[in-house]
Amino acid sequence: MDPELLVALAGFAFVMSISPGPGNFILLASGVNFGFLRSVPIVLGISFGFLSMVLAIGLGLGPLIQAYPAISIVLKVLCAVYVLWLAVKIARSSPAANAADDRPDRPISFVQASLFQLVNPKAWAVALIVTVSYTTPADYVASLIAMIAVFAVVNLPTISLWALFGVGLRRLLSDPAKVRIVNVVMALLLVASMAPVVLDVPLFG
Repeated sequence: MDPELLVALAGFAFVMSISPGPGNFILLASGVNFGFLRSVPIVLGISFGFLSMVLAIGLGLGPLIQAYPAISIVLKVLCAVYVLWLAVKIARSSPAANAADDRPDRPISFVQASLFQLVNPKAWAVALIVTVSYTTPADYVASLIAMIAVFAVVNLPTISLWALFGVGLRRLLSDPAKVRIVNVVMALLLVASMAPVVLDVPLFG
């Protein structure tokens, strides 16, 4: 990959990864409630789900979705249902219980985090943009693989910062009642962050 294109891709990946969004709000809430180590599967799941989309679109799924708008509608419906489910789960979360607790709350799993990305219209749109913009026709497959590798290297540590920020926020919230308020706020932000995409913005122009 051309060095200038590589720098541009790394910058794009950083901006897309660090900016507020539904996946990052989930990580923030998980950091508050469960700490960083228990949030690692979510970090990996969110990144894996997105990179899987990039690979799928790069191998030909993008034109298929563009050709059949009904797929976009199905994705939006699935996204709305899944986001609402996650929002309820976050709103009802409480700080991780101690080892003696027989019924500790659990963060969402790697699979659940991956599936969230797979029904996220915003993530699909970004995956299409990055695939079209940062691959080269002359060596398409090699550039696609290089692009995914660069995005992974940038994305994983960057989105991890949101979980770490949640851990720092948790230390300031010694009162469980305050943590519950933060969880409700995170749940509302999650829904709000996806509402424009689901309701108004076309998935692929």
